[in-house]
Amino acid sequence: MGSSVGDGAKLQPSREGGRLCVRCGERKAALKRPKTLEQICRECFYVVFEDEIHQTIANNSLFKAGERVAIGASGGKDSTVLAYVLSELNRRYNYGLDLFLLSVDEGITGYRDDSLETVKRNEIQYGLPLKIVSYKDLYGWTMDDIVKAIGLKTIVHSALDRGAALLKADKIVTGHNADDIAETVLLNILRGDIARLSRCTFITTGEDGPIPRCKPFKYTYEKDIVIYPFYEIYRIYSPNAYRGFAREFIKDLERMRPRAILDIIKSGENFRISTTTRMPEQGTCECCGYISSQTLCKACVLLDGLNRGLPKLGIGRTKVGAGSGDGMQHAKHSERNRSSLQGKHGNLDF
Repeated sequence: MGSSVGDGAKLQPSREGGRLCVRCGERKAALKRPKTLEQICRECFYVVFEDEIHQTIANNSLFKAGERVAIGASGGKDSTVLAYVLSELNRRYNYGLDLFLLSVDEGITGYRDDSLETVKRNEIQYGLPLKIVSYKDLYGWTMDDIVKAIGLKTIVHSALDRGAALLKADKIVTGHNADDIAETVLLNILRGDIARLSRCTFITTGEDGPIPRCKPFKYTYEKDIVIYPFYEIYRIYSPNAYRGFAREFIKDLERMRPRAILDIIKSGENFRISTTTRMPEQGTCECCGYISSQTLCKACVLLDGLNRGLPKLGIGRTKVGAGSGDGMQHAKHSERNRSSLQGKHGNLDF
């Protein structure tokens, strides 16, 4: 009853009547892989999943031997799988990396407790050192305090960079996957944000700054990450985030055509910006030294406003009255420049 097709892979049914893995032709297929729709066994799925990530790391020369690499660990599925896979590949292929877990405690009541416990378990399970930095230590404010002052509009995003700098890391790796990057491409198109669109598909960002960020999961589907082990994560301070609409659209496209996610990433990679388009120049913040397209970065403007009793400064069109200080007027001027630059959409060429 058996038969062979293609390169000799055996596709005859097993004795239980199930289809055999299209990769090995020996074990019973356990799943249909979301990315390729291949019916493969569990063992082959693990091999293919890990090998694709290794190839992404090797082909893009993400690391150099001896580098100290901070793994951004939130306790969610992406960062948990990233920590495990990267530690395994580091041993298997002798990358020679000094890996450690870096977590940020934003100070959100009832949110970070469980996820930080997960990260602490990862420290033991994977044998990786763990460092937890808090908003309170870095900024003098918890996330709860910031939200009380300014609402749900703005969150400081530079804590991971600042924590990595304190620990003298050479690079940061994050669990951003193919779905995340495809969503970001769509968001930047919808917003007309040419500056971010031109770099959002880069596998390494911030190379001109103090600490570059790498995305080893750039071509890895979220569903594959969920299958690898099963975890759930949720966010409570961005329930109506604009990104959610792009995410739903991406999922609809994936249901109709699984390769749509990679195609959107490729489209983002192939965008070309007209040479006549004026672009904001990336520099460094005069206050903290981190990457910023303005004289003061968003985090420093926000924190300065909070500390001066002007919590809305830097998150909207807040009017700053006379006597609020030259620094505040300077920050306001920077905000106005940023808005005017973002309004110049320019031309996109393929």
